[in-house]
Amino acid sequence: MTGRDAENLDTRRKRLAYRCRHRGTKEMDIFLGGFADRHLGGFSAPQLDRFEALLQNSDPDLYGWITGRDSVPADLDHDVMHLLRDFRIKT
Repeated sequence: MTGRDAENLDTRRKRLAYRCRHRGTKEMDIFLGGFADRHLGGFSAPQLDRFEALLQNSDPDLYGWITGRDSVPADLDHDVMHLLRDFRIKT
């Protein structure tokens, strides 16, 4: 990875962390902000892609999937979603 690639990943992580803290519902801001603090620094580019795709969903949908109230769509049932669900259990 070149210096420029690392810089782009760092910028992307910062942008996603900001999006986590400014969702629209306070509960999701707090939860996703904590998740971002703990996990984004170690995410690979593909994991960032998957996380960004999750953030495109509404807070009620994310909340339902994370809490297990609703089934996670097959295309979103991946390693990053599993980390979110594990984070919910541990926090």
